[in-house]
Amino acid sequence: MSLIQTENLTKIYGSGETAVTALDHVGIQVKEGEFVAVMGPSGCGKSTLLHLLGGLDRPSEGGVSIDGTAIADMKDDDLTKLRRKRIGFVFQFYNLIPVLTAVENAALPVTLDGVKPAEARKRAAEWLERFGLGDRLNSRPDQLSGGQQQRVAVARALVAEPALILADEPTGNLDTRSGDEIASLLRQVTKEYGRTVVMVTHDPRIAAYADRIIFLKDGKVVDETQLERMGAAEKIANKMKEIGD
Repeated sequence: MSLIQTENLTKIYGSGETAVTALDHVGIQVKEGEFVAVMGPSGCGKSTLLHLLGGLDRPSEGGVSIDGTAIADMKDDDLTKLRRKRIGFVFQFYNLIPVLTAVENAALPVTLDGVKPAEARKRAAEWLERFGLGDRLNSRPDQLSGGQQQRVAVARALVAEPALILADEPTGNLDTRSGDEIASLLRQVTKEYGRTVVMVTHDPRIAAYADRIIFLKDGKVVDETQLERMGAAEKIANKMKEIGD
């Protein structure tokens, strides 16, 4: 069953002669429990697609459905509720609050949703422990490595038990080892915890952790590749050369 479906999804910035088409009638489907990477040259519309899937931006044309619910025309309050309960976000620069501890940062989404602080911390601690941070619950972001901060960010994205995780270049600010750890963690999120992950990345090695790659160019889907684990990174790198990185 498809968790995400887009139809003729289009985003145009500006108007008239200065109009820029960031996405051009894109149609994709993502199944429940699937790990999908989105790749393509700079400026091809990758982040725009992710923002539209997450309801962070409105399409100029076409629509997005999440679990059968069309989100493009939802009222702002309803869209905020859907994002809070059904979608988790992971960004390149962690976006942790410096004065809060790891467990307080991870608990923040459900705390803001009205869950009692003790219960929110309990849920956050469970995810942090799953991700190997059980001994760093009370550490502030400046006491954690980049990889550890991103694991806190992934735990924060999952604490409300959303069906969908949207990750925008989640390894872009990390070294090779930490990047591989986060990509492996996102794969674990799909395979062990049944979540759907859509990840934007420019790195073939990181994309190789996904089940499927959607390639964009000039705002259009130009190819899709189902991955087998062996030789996946090389296959992706060759495809990127074909479409022009």
